[in-house]
Amino acid sequence: MPAATSSSTSGAEPNGPPIDLSILIPVKDEVENVRPLHAEITGALGQLPLRFEVIFVDDGSTDGTASQLREIQETDPDHVRIAFLRTNCGQTAALSAAMDLARGEVLVPMDGDGQNDPNDIPRLLEKLDEGFDVVSGWRRDRKDKWLTRRVPSQIANRLVARLSRVPLHDFGCTLKAYRRRVLRGVRLYGEMHRFIPVFASWQGAKVAELVVNHRPRQAGRTKYGLGRTFNVVLDLILIRFYQSYAQRPIHFFGRVGLYALALSVAAFGFMLFYKYGYPAMGFPKKDFVETPLPQVAITFFLAGVQLIVTGVVAEMVMRTYYESQGKPTYLLGEVLQEAKVSDPPGLPAEPS
Repeated sequence: MPAATSSSTSGAEPNGPPIDLSILIPVKDEVENVRPLHAEITGALGQLPLRFEVIFVDDGSTDGTASQLREIQETDPDHVRIAFLRTNCGQTAALSAAMDLARGEVLVPMDGDGQNDPNDIPRLLEKLDEGFDVVSGWRRDRKDKWLTRRVPSQIANRLVARLSRVPLHDFGCTLKAYRRRVLRGVRLYGEMHRFIPVFASWQGAKVAELVVNHRPRQAGRTKYGLGRTFNVVLDLILIRFYQSYAQRPIHFFGRVGLYALALSVAAFGFMLFYKYGYPAMGFPKKDFVETPLPQVAITFFLAGVQLIVTGVVAEMVMRTYYESQGKPTYLLGEVLQEAKVSDPPGLPAEPS
């Protein structure tokens, strides 16, 4: 289990006891599930030698979930913290709010519908203690509808694993365990919460996977549908761009722009060939207006110029992003240096 620490990197409040574990639960219209879930969490963690907190973030519920959460917090104020978003902002935004509020050295997000099993949390922590920075849950025996949930999820998971080169089976499982340091500076948008292990892996974090129990929903209605698969694909394109071109966008846009300009030149060459080369070969000439090549040449030329200009603008935005916030463009690992720095050879000694 993660040991308590009082270092400056701890998530504990000033002058307060250190927190070892934060459970992060975004909820939306789960009035029938939040109380049983809280009871299961306290039962699973109550006997462990660590201090924990449970953070519920109500994402604009309208079914009485908010009042249930207030009652839970009143009955267990030592462990439960509640945050209410003013309107429905989505699961990723709610999870981001929970991360900002969390004080623990280890963060474990989970769904609020009861399908994640709190008894898996100690197992995730044990796996984390084997030297990993992220442990991702794998719902191998998933209890969801086959056509609308499981099949699209399997396709999306294989795409993400292939393009990100992070060999996980289930990126969509909310139940994961993170060390706080790998989430420092992370900002989540869209459906990006499922890609946190990808970002962490790219930052040099050690990522593992653990099979977890997945249970059928007992109450309420699912908030997920087939349409979210398309959002995942779009987010996947975005993270692929981050991985390869976030620090050099001119290479992406400029390269495509140069290809477009090359096609424009090729189309222009064919125009000249059809008008002047054909007659020399004994074929009837074709004027420019007899082929679509002028339109093709102009279209590719304009597209190429626009893409190159877009790359220049993106490069300026990227440099502003890094330099305005003092962000390094490298990932620094370990630095070794002797305690005493000697003078370079040949440097005359200072007069005493």
